[in-house]
Amino acid sequence: MAERARASWERVAPDYDTATAGLERRFLAPSRPWVCGRASGEVLEVAIGTGANLPYYADGVRLTGLDADPTMLDAARRKVHEGGYDVTLVEGDALALPFADASFDAVVCTFALCGVPDERAALLEMVRVLRPGGDLLLADHVAASNPVVLALEHAVTAVTARSHGEYFTRRPRLVVDALGLPVVASRRRTFGALEEVHARTPARGAAAA
Repeated sequence: MAERARASWERVAPDYDTATAGLERRFLAPSRPWVCGRASGEVLEVAIGTGANLPYYADGVRLTGLDADPTMLDAARRKVHEGGYDVTLVEGDALALPFADASFDAVVCTFALCGVPDERAALLEMVRVLRPGGDLLLADHVAASNPVVLALEHAVTAVTARSHGEYFTRRPRLVVDALGLPVVASRRRTFGALEEVHARTPARGAAAA
């Protein structure tokens, strides 16, 4: 299933920005400044994709962007060049981040945990590379709070989970809570089907709640 999903993303990668432009403007774009504006210091963006978040980071952020798809990274690299951003791009797997423990002040992941094979394993990796008191910043489409929308999500997921490994019925916030990470701020939009989460790892010497 993972290989099928990877092959599917490789096929759509060259036209991804064009194909998702309407969805981006209407639904996804409002999450980006909320999430990226909270990041500072040494920042890792997991699944940077084509670089849609690049304009929303504050000056002074030292950004590393990781993605498993080289075509997506090529698109991000063009945006880095055109925008004059200072970004290090790395090809890698969200389930096995190629970084040492406690390497980053913040980890950002937007609209990608819906497509990894194991969202809990990916979140554990993000927490591993965060420093004590580091910020975990997430946005995704999630299981809606509206029952009609949730039923539609289940129907769509029955198809997309098999075709390219995308799930519309996950909710990373619940995994964050289960891991005991304090949530600094969160919000849900669009019938509860979109959610942003700002959690934080325990400070040095402190224990998670």
